Amino acid sequence: MSTAAGVRETSPSEARVGRLVSISRFTRTLQRPEFGALMGAVAVFLIFTFLDATPNHLWLTQIGLASWTQQAAFFGIMSVPVGLLMIGGEFDLSTGIMTGVTAIVMALLIGKLHWNAWAAIGGTLLFATVVGLVNGVAVVKTKLPSFIVTLATYFVLRGASIGFVLHVNQGSTNVVLIGGNYPGLASAKQVFGSTFAQSSSLPGGYQTAVLWFIGVTVLCTWILTRTTFGNWIFASGGDPVAARNVGVPVNRTKILLFLGTSWAGALVGIISLTQASSAVSEQGAGYEFYYIIAAVVGGCLLAGGYGSAVGPALGACIIGMAFEGVIYANLDSSWDFTFLGIVLFIAVVVNRVFYRRALKARR
Repeated sequence: MSTAAGVRETSPSEARVGRLVSISRFTRTLQRPEFGALMGAVAVFLIFTFLDATPNHLWLTQIGLASWTQQAAFFGIMSVPVGLLMIGGEFDLSTGIMTGVTAIVMALLIGKLHWNAWAAIGGTLLFATVVGLVNGVAVVKTKLPSFIVTLATYFVLRGASIGFVLHVNQGSTNVVLIGGNYPGLASAKQVFGSTFAQSSSLPGGYQTAVLWFIGVTVLCTWILTRTTFGNWIFASGGDPVAARNVGVPVNRTKILLFLGTSWAGALVGIISLTQASSAVSEQGAGYEFYYIIAAVVGGCLLAGGYGSAVGPALGACIIGMAFEGVIYANLDSSWDFTFLGIVLFIAVVVNRVFYRRALKARR
């Protein structure tokens, strides 16, 4: 159709094609990476509510909440940074052993070198920084797959956590900080290894690790959704070549993400040491798979470029509920692994479906 001035008018059907199709709020919610994990967490909670075999159904009390949130906190503090690294297109298989090695480092600094606990925390974070830099720089410089580089780091740290500790700790792999005078350790315990919200129904209260878990999740969510660095993470994992072409510092982004997982490992190590006043070699070995499972269940694609920080946190809650729920249901704990395997497979399928729906909505 043409006007008197010779300008062709656009038909209503053509106008609908030329503008973006409106997407409902419900559809946008379904497309969020963490939606599947949220539904999964609710389902797992309800399953163990039904299976709870404890007297007075403790699963629904503060005692039950405290038990699985404590588990979830230790998994979540690591899973959220691991999720960001996966969004950036990389893996870190040294995260599990890092949580144990950093606890060993801090214990040796306090117990053998007689450092103030806060100075030992600084030394532990410095150690984690070195490991993170080695992982990150090795990956971006050698172009080797990150799972190969970090697997090598895993074996180096695992061997050192046994051989070195045996050498300096009189043949024992367990470093204990009990019965001595350790300056600064009491105040460090208050910050990292204490409890809060004690009550008559929960005399022991909740572990401070839960607050650290929430803090890490909030911080990583803010970084991912509100900062330029968050955009760099998505770009680096989605298409690193295109990202470099538009000026994204892909190498620097990946190195910082590896630093993030190492620092998170140090935080877990510090929390575990201040809680138990001891550290043992090989502590945390194998847990890297739980962190990856939590991130995948939370909507982070193995291929990179897609995911969130809240999703891995929900994935960690699912794992925490699985470990504790089996106990509350009076089932054999060996079923933990079967349950996690089923959840992982279902999560990958569901996440793939949601991801495809998200891609279609953007066209």
